[in-house]
Parts: sequence; structure tokens; C-alpha cells
Amino acid sequence: MYGDPSTIRKILTELGDTWAVVGLSGNEQRAAHGVAGVLQRYGKRIVPVHPKAETVHGEQGYPSLAAIPFPVDVVDVFVNSEQAGGIADEAVAVGAKAVWFQLGVVDEAAWDRVHESGLAMVMDRCPAIEIPRLR
Repeated sequence: MYGDPSTIRKILTELGDTWAVVGLSGNEQRAAHGVAGVLQRYGKRIVPVHPKAETVHGEQGYPSLAAIPFPVDVVDVFVNSEQAGGIADEAVAVGAKAVWFQLGVVDEAAWDRVHESGLAMVMDRCPAIEIPRLR
């Protein structure tokens, strides 16, 4: 249900190539760092979103989604489930086309709100696992 194959394919191939990665910092030990690298290798532009606003993988970071001065297509969420719903609401507010909650990030109320807003959403999945399967 939260990782419908057709929705996964749509987000990865049709909804745009600019991905805001919330929780991405310069810490190479964190999962977000590796996943962002995979997204780049598959042609996605990553935008780090972290309170430190660090440059990661050559891309300027921003402290919040609202601070990004250009449109983002997908918001990829690497924060804990308790914080993820607020990030999903911000994704809707900034006009993203889709929200992606990483493995272990689950918020059913956020799922409902995102879908009611008309955005595509995947939850408890990893694009670095899913994108190679498309080829």
C-alpha cells in the first residue's frame, strides 16, 4: 500500500528530477548521504535540507524547504517518524509533486494528508533500492 510499484515508478521517472533530501548533512556515515549519491548517479539533482545548511555532494544546502529559492519536485524525508508529518505538510506548502518517506519512516496521518492534497507519496521505502529496479 505505501510502496505501490506504479507510484514508485511515477515518482522516479515522471514527476521531476529535483529532490530535496531532508536530513541530508555532510556526515558520510548517515544513510541520507549514500542515498543522495545514488540519486545523483541516476540523474537527480539533490538539494540538502538540514539546519546546518551544508553543501553536500556539490549542492548548496538550505535550512528548510521554505528556504529553497526554486521549485522542488520530490521531498525525500530522512527524519524520524515523529517529525516526518510536519515535513510532509511543508512539502505540500512549497508545491512539491511528491513526498517520499525513507525506510522506517511511517506516519499514516501524514499519508492521508498528502494524498488529500493530491500529491504522490511513498512511505517506508528507499529510492536507492527502487531506482535500479527500473532499468
